[in-house]
Formats: sequence, structure tokens, C-alpha cells
Amino acid sequence: MQVYLPIAEMSVNALLVLGMGGLVGFLSGMFGVGGGFLMTPLLIFIGVPPAIAVGTQANQLVAASVSGVLAHWRRGNVDVKLGVVMLLGGMVGTVVGVWIFSILQRIGQIDAAITLSYVFFLGTIGTMMMVEASRALIRRRAPTAKRGKLHRHMWLHGLPLKMRFQRSKLYISALLPAGIGAVGGMLVAIMGIGGGFMLVPAMIYLLNMPTGLVAGTSLFQIIFTTAMATLLQAATNQTVDVMLALLLLIGGVVGAQFGTKAGGRLRGEQARLLLASLVVAVALKLAFDLVMEPNDVFTISTRMS
Repeated sequence: MQVYLPIAEMSVNALLVLGMGGLVGFLSGMFGVGGGFLMTPLLIFIGVPPAIAVGTQANQLVAASVSGVLAHWRRGNVDVKLGVVMLLGGMVGTVVGVWIFSILQRIGQIDAAITLSYVFFLGTIGTMMMVEASRALIRRRAPTAKRGKLHRHMWLHGLPLKMRFQRSKLYISALLPAGIGAVGGMLVAIMGIGGGFMLVPAMIYLLNMPTGLVAGTSLFQIIFTTAMATLLQAATNQTVDVMLALLLLIGGVVGAQFGTKAGGRLRGEQARLLLASLVVAVALKLAFDLVMEPNDVFTISTRMS
């Protein structure tokens, strides 16, 4: 079942794209991440140009995140006040990210920049998450081991403009969640990811948020930053393929509902270890493709007359 993508200027199997959207939606609901860290590479793997993959799949993240947030909202797992502060920073980061994207596109380096960014960010953060989750599992199996403090305070917690977030039982500087949101906004614009793979660990280890509220609050912020990034990419860089976005959207909404139910059956350490494994696997595949000889090898030569 082939369909033509007008902006990407290629044909794809519709059932394959629907399945990819469902898989990413499942991960979105299960881990509280937008799933873009997986979707953009998957689209690149089936031949979609990286710039189109980034601009288009951000639109799919909106639908998948809305579906996931509704499920978490019903359970009372969303800190709206903290999410709004993160969103304010995310909007600034998104505008800056789209501007950087347009510059890289004009100089012809956007494809290489996207791939290298994925290898670096996914490899680094995935490895850190894997090490931390493994240590947490080991500590759980050794109940006699000395446990660390529940809340670790660092210099970031001494920043000004402190606010009280009753739902998360936090009293921290508003600059901290706003800064995390700004980085997430840049990532969604440049890499086409909701930033959940970075937001979730940052919210747990920097903000000291309760784990049960992290997924819903992260998705709440991702909804608006990805929507804004999609509009800006379409208006500024013309890299949003509506047909591709529609297929991904349908699969993502359905998958997110199943993912939310599955996520409730996993312990926090198990979920983080599984997510870290996926992140590292995608980074390794992208790095492998960078160094392997492409299937279509060609050269460009000029002849002097």
C-alpha cells in the first residue's frame, strides 16, 4: 500500500508508517517521552530526508503527547504550574532552534548536523541513564546497602526567583525548569524530538520531582513546544509533509493509549533501563550508518573546457 509524500518527493508503505507511529506513540505513553528520538531516525532509515523527518514528525508528537497527557491527567499526574514555567522557556528555545535550523539548511549542512546531533545526544544521555538505572536496580536488590539522600541539593537550587509548586511539593527557582524547557525547545526544533529523553532525567535529578508526576508534566510541556515548532518549520523552512504527518498521527494516538497502561506495570528503574537501552541502540545504528559506505556511491567531477 504505497502512498506518495509530496514534500519528501517519495513513496512509502502506508502500513509501515502507521506501524512506526503506533510504536512511537506506545513509547510516548509508557515512558512520558515524545518519542521523537526514535521516530526521526526511523524515518531517515526508510529514506525520508532528515530535514523533512525533523519538521514532519514533530507534528506527530503533538497528537501522541495529547493522547498521553489525557491519560495522565485522569490520574492526577500532571503539575500544570511547573509545566507552564517549563513551557515559557520552551517557547524561547523553539524560536532559537528554528532559526539555527534555517541557517544550517541554507548552508547545506542540516542533514549532517541532525545525524551528528543524534549520535552525540542519544549516546551520551542514553549511557548515563543506563548506568544510573543499573545502579538503582542493584541497590534495590541489596536492601542492607546504605541509601543516599532522597533530595540532593546543588548550586542550581540556590538560583533566585524561587517559586512554590504545591503539586510536586517543590520550592525552587523558576529559572531551573524554564532553562530545562528552553533546551527541550531547541531540541524539538533542530532534532525533531520532544526532548523527553532529556527532560525526564533532568526533572527527576535536577528538579527532584516525584517520579509519578514527571511523565505527565513532561508530555504537557511537549504538546505546546512541538506544535509551535511544527508551525514555525512549515512557515520558515517548508519541511512539513502533511501526508506523512497524518499517517504518523493516526498510529501515534492509538499507540499512546496502550503505552500508558503498560507503563503503570513497570518499576521506575526498569522503565529507565529499558528507555536507556532503546536510546543507546538508536545512537549506535546512526553512528554505524555514518561510517558505512552508502549503497549509492557517486562522485561529482568538473571538466575544464
